[in-house]
Amino acid sequence: MYYALCFLVFFVAYALTIVTTSVGYHRGLTHGAVTLHPRLRRFLMDYGMWLIGIDAAAWICMHRLHHQHSDTKDDPHSPLNVGFLGMFGAQLAGYDRSLAGLKAGAEPYATIGHDVHLSWPNRSGLWGLPYLLHAAIAVAVGVQWGWLMGVALFAGMMSHAVQGACINALGHAVGGRNFDLPDNSRNNTFAAWAVLGEGYQNNHHRYPASARFSYRPSEVDMGWGVCRLGEFLGLLRIERSTLMPKLVAVEAAAAAAAAAPAQ
Repeated sequence: MYYALCFLVFFVAYALTIVTTSVGYHRGLTHGAVTLHPRLRRFLMDYGMWLIGIDAAAWICMHRLHHQHSDTKDDPHSPLNVGFLGMFGAQLAGYDRSLAGLKAGAEPYATIGHDVHLSWPNRSGLWGLPYLLHAAIAVAVGVQWGWLMGVALFAGMMSHAVQGACINALGHAVGGRNFDLPDNSRNNTFAAWAVLGEGYQNNHHRYPASARFSYRPSEVDMGWGVCRLGEFLGLLRIERSTLMPKLVAVEAAAAAAAAAPAQ
């Protein structure tokens, strides 16, 4: 029973981390695929760092640069440049460059991050405080309910690096492609299931402003379900004008056009 509770704690913390990143930071703040409620937007910009240990503004800048330079030498995290094993280091270096660039007001970060701002710990040079807070909470949980539960909580809340590496490595190296794009984006089913649909990188790079990452009927984007729930709860609004078309509709339209008599 205790081990099951530890797993539940890890799962809830992991889910909170990836929902914050995938729906809040990625689909919302970065691409505008969903419009967050003003209070939720302000909370993520100012306090997201305290929640999951990643500053929203720096994450957003790094990801926008990734889209601008996908799989080129200027991509802040591409397996084509650093390989699978180098992904963790590349992500950390890209994130640190974004933090430093935003704080200094340097280009291209000042322009690409024109609509975001660093959270207080990073503006003040106290970037380690949120991590110390999480560590203190984990220690307190460990003292009260056992060290395994404390470790499970800390690992779940700090799982963003593993989630990112899974997406960026597998989603740009292993998997099929629905669209012929100049980058090496792929649709990796494992990464999609593990990280709320984020593994459908080829779909996402074709339609970056779409809140739904799945394209084929067989593709399952659980993050899209979270967006639907968030809209129902009044936390966000899905921008339906930028949703990617479904493959069935696209193929049906193509077939109808092919069958139409020539004018």
